[in-house]
Amino acid sequence: MKVALVLDDSIDRPDGVQQYVLTLGAFLEREGHEVHYVCSEASRTDVTVHSLARNVGVTFNGNGLRIPLPTSRPMLREFLERERYDVIHVQIPHSPLFAARVVDEARRVQARSVRIVGTFHILPDGAVSEYGTRLLGRWLRRNLAKFDAFCAVSPPAREFASRAFGIAPTVIPCPVDVTRFARESSSAERHPGADGRLVVAFLGRLVERKGAVELVSALGALDQAVLSRIEVRIGGKGPLLGRLEEAVARHGLESVVTFAGFVAEEDKAGFYADADIAVFPATGGESFGIVLVEAMASGAGVVLAGANPGYLSVIGPRPEVSVDATDVKAFAEALTLLIQAPDLRRDVHAEQAERVRQFDVETVGTRVLELYGV
Repeated sequence: MKVALVLDDSIDRPDGVQQYVLTLGAFLEREGHEVHYVCSEASRTDVTVHSLARNVGVTFNGNGLRIPLPTSRPMLREFLERERYDVIHVQIPHSPLFAARVVDEARRVQARSVRIVGTFHILPDGAVSEYGTRLLGRWLRRNLAKFDAFCAVSPPAREFASRAFGIAPTVIPCPVDVTRFARESSSAERHPGADGRLVVAFLGRLVERKGAVELVSALGALDQAVLSRIEVRIGGKGPLLGRLEEAVARHGLESVVTFAGFVAEEDKAGFYADADIAVFPATGGESFGIVLVEAMASGAGVVLAGANPGYLSVIGPRPEVSVDATDVKAFAEALTLLIQAPDLRRDVHAEQAERVRQFDVETVGTRVLELYGV
């Protein structure tokens, strides 16, 4: 098949939707399909990219995004007439000014000879983003009727898609190349904690909803005897770096916490593998938890997640592996339990190593192909 993976943002950005389409696209190519990435402005050349829109920057659902300006319908019609895709796979919510126009023009050019599917990706982080998505769903109602099938990346995302867009998607989780992360972590140079200390690691954008501020507050609430047993590595960049550095100093954590800065894609598996406890305390706005899967696949000792609905759909119901990160006392207690209980860490590690298999791209990709009608 010839497949177009359509997203309104640039394929160049290292965000969750881009990880989704690139991982899925690589799987489809391994299966012998031709994959094109149809997006707004982009510069990468290692995959087949069609940059068909210009972007402007906005903030939505706690994320900095770039959304497309209105795209020429005649240009899209000519493009689709030339490419003649078998499947067009749109990342939803999508813009009426670009991806929705791709859908409209594909139906004009190919009628029902092209299968159009969509993956719903988001959960709101508050009332404003929920209301905005509901309004978008109303605007897109006629466009959504032109799709053949939908999936959502988690049960909470499916429920929100039904509520906001009036669609009934199948749940198909985000694909992660579990084998690749395991392979890269096994070959990476290891950096254990100094003097036998446990490594507690965070990796993510340094923005409000990812929970790095809550992590530092919880570290500040730990007993000194517990604190002396760990070193904390915070990876990532973002606007909260200065605030985090100030919080570390205020809590007297300079000898415990280090800031690793940006961690490149090829170094992520090694960063996760060094962690005895990998912590992702996002407070909301998460529809899935790709980082959780990546850390489990890389062999992190234990993955501890923020108790938001998207992360809970990945990490599972065991109470020791999720926490309300906004509750400083509960967060500190969760960390203390994992730090002080090596047998618990061993048991949880074994469970998570088994759990992660369901998110492997080979498993998930097969389900996406079923959505395509294969």
